[in-house]
Amino acid sequence: MNKAAYTTEVPQDRLELLAEVSSRAPVKVMIVGGTDSGKTTLATFLARELISLGHSVAVVDSDVGQKGILPPATISLAFPEERFQCLSELKAAAHYFIGTVAPSQFAGEMAAGVKRLVDLADGRAEVVIIDTTGFVSGIGAEMKRLKAELVRPDLIVLLERNNELENLARSLARYGEVVRLKVSELAKKHSREERREVRFEKWRTYFSGASLVEVDLSTVQVTGTALFGGRPLLEEEKSLLAEVFKWVVLAGWKDDRYTVVKADAENMPRHYSRALHAIDFEKLSNLLVGFIDENGLCPGLGILKWINFSTKTAQVLTPLDSLEGVTELRFGRMRVLETGEELGLLRREEL
Repeated sequence: MNKAAYTTEVPQDRLELLAEVSSRAPVKVMIVGGTDSGKTTLATFLARELISLGHSVAVVDSDVGQKGILPPATISLAFPEERFQCLSELKAAAHYFIGTVAPSQFAGEMAAGVKRLVDLADGRAEVVIIDTTGFVSGIGAEMKRLKAELVRPDLIVLLERNNELENLARSLARYGEVVRLKVSELAKKHSREERREVRFEKWRTYFSGASLVEVDLSTVQVTGTALFGGRPLLEEEKSLLAEVFKWVVLAGWKDDRYTVVKADAENMPRHYSRALHAIDFEKLSNLLVGFIDENGLCPGLGILKWINFSTKTAQVLTPLDSLEGVTELRFGRMRVLETGEELGLLRREEL
């Protein structure tokens, strides 16, 4: 279930990095590199060896698509106290909800989540190790810059093959000391399908033993979506929209625009302005959601199974034993089954 595990077969420069990190503690270390460059292997090696040297360590796992610390689609913080083989062995102390395994439209949330969890770790651990996604070009590079700007890591470790991160190195150098390492010859490349299968197994593991809970949406705030924003539509407004667009209108609201949840009654082209936001009901089925507490952290995930708009309740499948302390239900942007199968990603504006 893991691509990366502890190994002592590391290049000499990793041992030199370990010595430097140990000598500079307290220190924050951010690891950056492309896909399959060995970021998580390096994070695991550093954390385990630093624990052996007597340092207290925190790991912030922000590789939302290839998470070691369960579950995917979150950023997680752990405080390992004993040597471990892989990040999946670690029990998280806190999660920050992102809601997707493809975070290109969530650069702000990614940066904010890393900042929040690093702040929680600061003072509790001598060494904070930040593992990141393999997304290093375009918006991915900007995401790394935002993280570095907020966190101000003491060391930014870049793993590269042929100086392909030169521009990123210059961008990040303003926020911390950049250390450039060669990708190990032992680093294994994984196909997209292999990465998906690893992630599917993590979903299955996380949701094993999950049960349905009913969430009262009149007491738990719904966020991450336009749903429930503004006044409910009048029956005549819903009837008019249904007639004009040949929809079954299940629910709707009006604030600065009309938002409706609908199902198509007829297969026909439809054109409407930005004053109308239409959400397909099927996109809410098996939607990944996050339970959020009063501190903005995520004690657990759920899969939305049903919304009853008339009673304002939701049926959510979750492994959480209790919703005590949950103040918010935040909508993600992917659909997933408890069996691990991913049904698809949604654009940010779709909900």
